[in-house]
Amino acid sequence: MMNLKGRSFLKLLDYTPEEITYLIDLAADLKAKKKAGIPVNRFQGKNVALIFEKTSTRTRSSFEVAAHDLGMGTTYLDPSCSQIGKKESIRDTARVLGRMYEGIEYRGYGQSIVEELAKYAGVPVWNGLTNEFHPTQMLADLLTIKEHLGRIRGVKLVYMGDARYNMGNSYMVVCAKMGMHFVACAPSKYFPGKELVETCEAIAKENGGSITLTEDVKEGTKDADVICTDVWVSMGEPDSIWRERIEDLMPYQVNRAVMQNAGNAIFMHCLPAFHDRNTGIGEEIAARFGIYEMEVTDEVFESPQSVVFDEAENRMHTIKAVMAATLGWEE
Repeated sequence: MMNLKGRSFLKLLDYTPEEITYLIDLAADLKAKKKAGIPVNRFQGKNVALIFEKTSTRTRSSFEVAAHDLGMGTTYLDPSCSQIGKKESIRDTARVLGRMYEGIEYRGYGQSIVEELAKYAGVPVWNGLTNEFHPTQMLADLLTIKEHLGRIRGVKLVYMGDARYNMGNSYMVVCAKMGMHFVACAPSKYFPGKELVETCEAIAKENGGSITLTEDVKEGTKDADVICTDVWVSMGEPDSIWRERIEDLMPYQVNRAVMQNAGNAIFMHCLPAFHDRNTGIGEEIAARFGIYEMEVTDEVFESPQSVVFDEAENRMHTIKAVMAATLGWEE
């Protein structure tokens, strides 16, 4: 039994491989209990605040369902009603919410915001996504990998596309921690930052993993166990950025050739994905740029190798594990 009570969950650099493994195992146990209809509502009377400066379908649903399953109430603070850093300082917001809630989730912008919330809240703070890291997604992905491949250690995971931000950074960190082989496959200007790469290389060395940065798609994806990607452009960015990213990253699209080169790899994506024209954005991309698929082809997305919906479901089970463990889960 591992005691994580009172800990915040801000980035996986803060957690040991043993602690990460514990959270994955707890998530698997909680998932099995849910499937079997066994209640786990041990936190009746507790409440959590969910601060969303960036909206999300999966993260909000995961936290709300997980909290409800654990017996807790939730308060959702959306971008229009959260005054964090605007009318009230982050420090003051943290101290107010910490008096009312047993835990606080934050999804938004700079990592410094969630770090400051945790410093002053006096209760566990959970990172639902920042510009730099997305640790709850990593736990969901590890659980999914373990379910499909039967192992985590030694797995070769290739991230294709823009690896400079939260997803690329987080995959590199979690692979280093868990003795996996991380490959960022992208143009060199989209590689993760040098300082974090060096940190992860040292961690990987301790745990039997490795970090590789390559522009070579064929070499990078050869014998991969997991191929991952994410959207290339955030909504609201100007046309010039869209055009540049599409031109730069189209050679790194996950398609049939990539999956065949990898062999028996599973495909993962944190969603939403631009794999067809069945969205307003998909239609807009088609009209403006003449392409119908972006970071992944529809063929791969809908293939038996795609485990994206298992991955999406596992967000809820792993988030439940994080909340339960940091609020004082006892077997």
